Amino acid sequence: MSQSPTYRLRPLVALRAVRSLMRNREDTHQVFLLIDALRGKTTLRQFARFRQTETGRTVLAKRRRLLDRLSNRESLAALPAGSLGRAYYDFMASEKLSADGLVEASQVSMRALPVGDDLTLFRERSREMHDLLHVVTGYGRDPLGEACLVAFSYAQTGLKGFAVIAAYAARKISRSRPGQPVRRAVFEGYRHGRNAGWLPGADWEALLAEPVEAIRTQFAVKPPNYYRKVLTAVRELKHGANAGYADPPIQPSS
Repeated sequence: MSQSPTYRLRPLVALRAVRSLMRNREDTHQVFLLIDALRGKTTLRQFARFRQTETGRTVLAKRRRLLDRLSNRESLAALPAGSLGRAYYDFMASEKLSADGLVEASQVSMRALPVGDDLTLFRERSREMHDLLHVVTGYGRDPLGEACLVAFSYAQTGLKGFAVIAAYAARKISRSRPGQPVRRAVFEGYRHGRNAGWLPGADWEALLAEPVEAIRTQFAVKPPNYYRKVLTAVRELKHGANAGYADPPIQPSS
């Protein structure tokens, strides 16, 4: 029996998306095009695992949408300092982001999915998880932070598109930051994702009120050592340039 076209890998589409994304890292809808092009049946396997968890059964039975909680800014702002929900609120405010931003960017790949379908609900939940992972892992939205986070996400989900983005980004960023452990930082993100608990199955709604540090301990999410080393080096270069005794820093890749 031939494979359904829905699950067929499309490497040429993926390549075009990668090239577009490397030209403009803010073109988020290219990320979704790339992931879809290399998705295959990976999400089906992830969904089957999710459906076997207590959180999965509850989410599907109650039709819970994580977006509803993440869009309630007043509720998030009222949570205690140090909690995941409050840290997420502060992160989104500082980056001038909204929970609806990823929804809009993902329409290119999500619009054909059946509304209300269990698999659709799972894919939406996985999409909303991205910015929560920024907070839990400690990776920022700078190019290297995003590369490390998608490497972490590849280890967690098995989605090949994440691996491609991480590899391309590591190669490009390392060229602009010679002598810095860029590739090690990205690979460390993968290792940390592989060794951490399975976050796609987390009860994120309940975790919003929990301290971020307690969540990291619960899911064995380790601190990003090499990523922080690169950030420290960048800050030192900028400080030196401003003081007038060093060459100007190489700007991050866009």
